[in-house]
Amino acid sequence: MTSKNQKNVSISDVSEQPALSRAQKQFNNLIKKINAQKELLLEWQQIIPEYNRKVAQDYGVLLATFNEYRVQMVQILDRAYHDKLFKKTDKLKIEHLISEITADLIGEVDNDELKELHNKYSGCDFDTAKQEADAMAGEFMKSMIQDMFNVDIGDEVDLSSPEKIKAMLHELKDKDDEKQRETLERKSKRKKTAKQLEKEARQQQEEQTISQSIREVFRKLSSALHPDREQDETERARKTEIMQRVNAAYAKKDLLRLLELQLEAEQIDQAHLNNIAEDRLKYFNKILKEQLDELQQEITQIEYPFKLQLNIPPYLLLSPKYLMQTLEGSVEDMKHDISQLQQDLQEFQDAPALKAWLKKYKIPKRPNIAGFDGLFFDDF
Repeated sequence: MTSKNQKNVSISDVSEQPALSRAQKQFNNLIKKINAQKELLLEWQQIIPEYNRKVAQDYGVLLATFNEYRVQMVQILDRAYHDKLFKKTDKLKIEHLISEITADLIGEVDNDELKELHNKYSGCDFDTAKQEADAMAGEFMKSMIQDMFNVDIGDEVDLSSPEKIKAMLHELKDKDDEKQRETLERKSKRKKTAKQLEKEARQQQEEQTISQSIREVFRKLSSALHPDREQDETERARKTEIMQRVNAAYAKKDLLRLLELQLEAEQIDQAHLNNIAEDRLKYFNKILKEQLDELQQEITQIEYPFKLQLNIPPYLLLSPKYLMQTLEGSVEDMKHDISQLQQDLQEFQDAPALKAWLKKYKIPKRPNIAGFDGLFFDDF
């Protein structure tokens, strides 16, 4: 939660001072990006519970109703198939419709009759078709995995289900990580050149300086705000609350938050920020860059499952607002589909009306490859 006393951290470009240096501009730019990512992360954290509630309650209830009506439609079509009013052409269309609807419903609706109807009208066994489709998809995934990890996983590996594929990916990832660790260990045991030793020493020194920079800010805050040193009860409560935020920021190595708290506690002012030494600013910028990377990674991990659901490429942006708009659109589409299906169910109770509709209906020329796409990759 943002404090009402929180002050913005930035280096001012004032007229009496020289133009901002490259490091100062980078400092301001990093802070601007971090604040934007923090706002985005907070927006995701606030919207996800509402999104999940709407999916479960609003869309989920509508989907259950839609599926119930589709089961009723299958039953109407099944009865019509045996009606003498419907001729060969009509029955071919009925077979296609029942096969398509039942293939989509099996797994979503607990109804044993659906699989029997699917097998009857599709001319093939659903379970057998699923096994064959899973085997084909498994071979495809096997080829992808071998290319990805540059290994031969053999013919005996079973990749016929999403669960088995995930297990294989985890196993190969673990082996790959172990291989990389062994490679690093071997390299570390080799005698290093003077140049390599010098580089490592510089990196260690830099890491120590970066860590020390954060500790220094933390120590100054702790020294000034420690509540045990305060006699006044009101002021002690205020300092206790601020110290809780200081400790939380320090635990996360959140330099920006610590600087904001320094401003709030009036330990530093704008002039102090404007005159941070260039060498110190260089380390501040490294800390802020790491903080920005961590925020972006956290947001990416939140977004990824939703991008999969919406079939959005990983490199495209997805905002919480767009996610909710998409869900609301899906809810409205489902309401429309239910209304249309209700109307169709009512009309198709009359056999001549159904026959007239079938006369206009055309079986799609391109078959729906439910076995390969729907039965496997949707699960994955």
